[in-house]
Amino acid sequence: QVQLVESGGGLVQPGASLRLSCAASGRTFSSYKMGWFRQAPGKERQFVAAISRPGGRTYYANFVKGRFTISRDNAKNTVYLQMNSLKAEDTAVYYCAADSVLDIVLHTTPAEYDYWGQGTQVTVSS
Repeated sequence: QVQLVESGGGLVQPGASLRLSCAASGRTFSSYKMGWFRQAPGKERQFVAAISRPGGRTYYANFVKGRFTISRDNAKNTVYLQMNSLKAEDTAVYYCAADSVLDIVLHTTPAEYDYWGQGTQVTVSS
Protein backbone atom coordinates (compact mmCIF):
# COMPACT_ATOMS: atom_id res chain seq x y z
CA GLN A 1 0.00 0.00 0.00
CA VAL A 2 1.11 3.57 -0.62
CA GLN A 3 -0.10 6.94 0.66
CA LEU A 4 0.10 9.93 -1.67
CA VAL A 5 0.20 13.62 -0.77
CA GLU A 6 0.11 16.33 -3.43
CA SER A 7 1.42 19.86 -3.05
CA GLY A 8 2.35 22.87 -5.15
CA GLY A 9 -1.02 24.06 -6.36
CA GLY A 10 -2.11 27.67 -6.25
CA LEU A 11 -3.52 30.68 -8.06
CA VAL A 12 -1.54 31.86 -11.07
CA GLN A 13 -2.09 34.05 -14.10
CA PRO A 14 -2.43 32.68 -17.64
CA GLY A 15 0.97 31.88 -19.12
CA ALA A 16 2.55 31.16 -15.75
CA SER A 17 4.14 27.93 -14.55
CA LEU A 18 3.61 25.65 -11.56
CA ARG A 19 5.29 22.48 -10.41
CA LEU A 20 3.17 19.96 -8.56
CA SER A 21 4.74 17.36 -6.33
CA CYS A 22 3.34 14.10 -5.05
CA ALA A 23 5.14 12.51 -2.14
CA ALA A 24 4.61 8.80 -1.54
CA SER A 25 5.04 6.88 1.67
CA GLY A 26 6.43 3.38 1.84
CA ARG A 27 9.49 1.69 0.45
CA THR A 28 7.92 0.35 -2.74
CA PHE A 29 7.30 3.59 -4.62
CA SER A 30 9.48 2.45 -7.51
CA SER A 31 7.20 -0.53 -8.09
CA TYR A 32 4.26 1.71 -9.06
CA LYS A 33 3.53 3.35 -12.34
CA MET A 34 2.33 6.85 -11.56
CA GLY A 35 -0.20 9.17 -13.10
CA TRP A 36 -1.63 12.66 -12.80
CA PHE A 37 -5.33 13.37 -13.30
CA ARG A 38 -7.43 16.48 -12.91
CA GLN A 39 -11.05 17.24 -12.19
CA ALA A 40 -12.83 20.52 -12.82
CA PRO A 41 -16.17 21.32 -11.14
CA GLY A 42 -19.01 19.41 -12.72
CA LYS A 43 -16.69 17.38 -14.94
CA GLU A 44 -15.32 13.85 -14.85
CA ARG A 45 -11.81 13.11 -13.68
CA GLN A 46 -9.49 13.49 -16.66
CA PHE A 47 -6.15 11.85 -17.45
CA VAL A 48 -3.20 14.24 -17.70
CA ALA A 49 0.04 12.23 -17.77
CA ALA A 50 1.61 8.93 -16.72
CA ILE A 51 5.13 7.66 -16.14
CA SER A 52 6.72 4.22 -16.00
CA ARG A 53 8.34 2.75 -12.90
CA PRO A 54 11.92 3.72 -13.72
CA GLY A 55 10.71 6.94 -15.34
CA GLY A 56 11.99 6.31 -18.84
CA ARG A 57 8.59 6.27 -20.51
CA THR A 58 5.89 8.91 -20.31
CA TYR A 59 2.50 9.45 -21.89
CA TYR A 60 0.43 12.62 -22.07
CA ALA A 61 -3.07 13.72 -22.87
CA ASN A 62 -3.14 15.63 -26.14
CA PHE A 63 -4.23 18.85 -24.50
CA VAL A 64 -1.04 19.09 -22.39
CA LYS A 65 1.59 17.88 -24.84
CA GLY A 66 4.43 20.36 -25.06
CA ARG A 67 3.27 22.25 -21.96
CA PHE A 68 3.37 19.72 -19.10
CA THR A 69 6.15 17.34 -18.11
CA ILE A 70 5.82 14.39 -15.73
CA SER A 71 8.92 13.11 -13.95
CA ARG A 72 9.80 11.07 -10.90
CA ASP A 73 12.61 10.69 -8.40
CA ASN A 74 12.44 7.20 -6.95
CA ALA A 75 15.13 8.03 -4.39
CA LYS A 76 12.83 10.75 -3.01
CA ASN A 77 9.57 8.78 -3.47
CA THR A 78 8.19 11.72 -5.42
CA VAL A 79 6.51 12.29 -8.76
CA TYR A 80 6.29 15.75 -10.30
CA LEU A 81 4.17 17.57 -12.83
CA GLN A 82 5.80 20.64 -14.33
CA MET A 83 3.10 22.80 -15.88
CA ASN A 84 4.08 25.63 -18.22
CA SER A 85 2.03 28.07 -20.29
CA LEU A 86 -0.98 27.54 -18.08
CA LYS A 87 -4.40 28.37 -19.42
CA ALA A 88 -7.69 29.15 -17.72
CA GLU A 89 -9.00 25.77 -18.87
CA ASP A 90 -6.27 24.06 -16.83
CA THR A 91 -8.10 25.13 -13.66
CA ALA A 92 -8.96 21.98 -11.70
CA VAL A 93 -8.07 19.87 -8.71
CA TYR A 94 -5.01 17.83 -9.65
CA TYR A 95 -4.57 14.31 -8.28
CA CYS A 96 -1.68 11.92 -8.39
CA ALA A 97 -2.36 8.20 -8.50
CA ALA A 98 -0.44 4.95 -8.30
CA ASP A 99 -0.96 1.95 -10.57
CA SER A 100 0.21 -1.37 -9.11
CA VAL A 101 -0.47 -3.56 -12.13
CA LEU A 102 2.74 -5.30 -13.17
CA ASP A 103 2.61 -4.57 -16.86
CA ILE A 104 4.26 -1.91 -19.00
CA VAL A 105 1.08 -0.21 -20.14
CA LEU A 106 0.67 3.40 -19.02
CA HIS A 107 -3.02 3.49 -18.20
CA THR A 108 -5.23 6.51 -18.78
CA THR A 109 -8.47 5.74 -16.96
CA PRO A 110 -9.01 6.40 -13.24
CA ALA A 111 -10.36 2.88 -12.61
CA GLU A 112 -6.95 1.43 -13.46
CA TYR A 113 -5.23 3.24 -10.61
CA ASP A 114 -5.27 1.80 -7.10
CA TYR A 115 -4.21 4.64 -4.83
CA TRP A 116 -4.99 8.35 -4.90
CA GLY A 117 -3.89 11.50 -3.17
CA GLN A 118 -6.26 14.10 -1.77
CA GLY A 119 -5.65 16.55 -4.61
CA THR A 120 -4.27 20.05 -4.93
CA GLN A 121 -6.16 23.00 -6.40
CA VAL A 122 -4.76 24.78 -9.44
CA THR A 123 -6.51 27.98 -10.48
CA VAL A 124 -5.46 29.92 -13.56
CA SER A 125 -7.04 33.33 -13.69
CA SER A 126 -6.17 36.92 -14.47
